[in-house]
Amino acid sequence: MDLAAFRKSTDRAAPPRDLALAAQALWWDAKGDWDKAHECAQAQDDKSGCWVHAYLHRKEGDPSNAGYWYRRAGKKPATGTLDQEWAAIAEALLAVQ
Repeated sequence: MDLAAFRKSTDRAAPPRDLALAAQALWWDAKGDWDKAHECAQAQDDKSGCWVHAYLHRKEGDPSNAGYWYRRAGKKPATGTLDQEWAAIAEALLAVQ
């Protein structure tokens, strides 16, 4: 699935079945459900899950907590817009699906 198809899939009521939890987290975030997104990110305890978790706490406005998750993900804190970061993470996750 490419980024355009991933974005389009958010028109549906549920995420595509083959998405890993970190990608599902971004999907739920795009739908405006931060809590469900956070639940999915937290359930994938690896670098991908940590990266999405960092993004979500950055979006929430909690830079300290986001920093912790960026470190766990092995990523530098994002400096672009939230939309840019969302797209970059989505593209990276979709490339390994």
